[in-house]
Amino acid sequence: MLKLAIPCENDGNIEILVNLVLFIHLISVTLHQIKFTMEIKKAVTVYAESTPNPASMKFVLNFKIVDEGSVEYNSQAQAGNCPLAYQLLSFSGISSVFITSNYITLSKNSELDWHEQIPILREFIRNYFMNGEPVFTGPREQIADPSSEKTRSSSALESKIIETLDEYVKPAVEQDGGAIHFKSFHEGKVTVTLRGACSGCPSSTITLKNGIENLLKQFVPEVTEVVAENE
Repeated sequence: MLKLAIPCENDGNIEILVNLVLFIHLISVTLHQIKFTMEIKKAVTVYAESTPNPASMKFVLNFKIVDEGSVEYNSQAQAGNCPLAYQLLSFSGISSVFITSNYITLSKNSELDWHEQIPILREFIRNYFMNGEPVFTGPREQIADPSSEKTRSSSALESKIIETLDEYVKPAVEQDGGAIHFKSFHEGKVTVTLRGACSGCPSSTITLKNGIENLLKQFVPEVTEVVAENE
């Protein structure tokens, strides 16, 4: 049987070739990582939006950060399960953090100047998500606190009130950086809770009486009054 003699490269050439292959692979991986990082940076956008409440500012992202419901923290002690809120509350002058859907509403004390702080806060939020930091230490799928939001009822009247709030009121309130939740209905009086930018807003009383109350009276004649409890 005829055997062909195949000349072999010496050990030095083989080592150079292996190192070259490893170097090319390393360059390829590095370029991929750079491309991935750039895509993340491009993907995260944050813009600030004013609300009817001069003490609150809405920071909107281009993706959902809470799958369902909303959460609100008024101190770092309350934000044990939310590192995002905990860090935001460490900024001087920030008094509360409201998180829902794709935005964060920050409320301030009277001393803080939004004009100076907006760029700093916007950049912090953007970097936070660019670095892949979690919103919550537990499950991402947060739902509204059942003690502050009643989403269903066995009462036909309460169900009608909840449906009316969900369809006609909530979208407008969320657009303004806040949230409104049905709490109770007793002897014609509807009690709701206000969160985010709506809590403590100077115009919330006018909106409540001239807008929400009139709307509910129209759809549910049994309603005689609407009052709010700020959380």
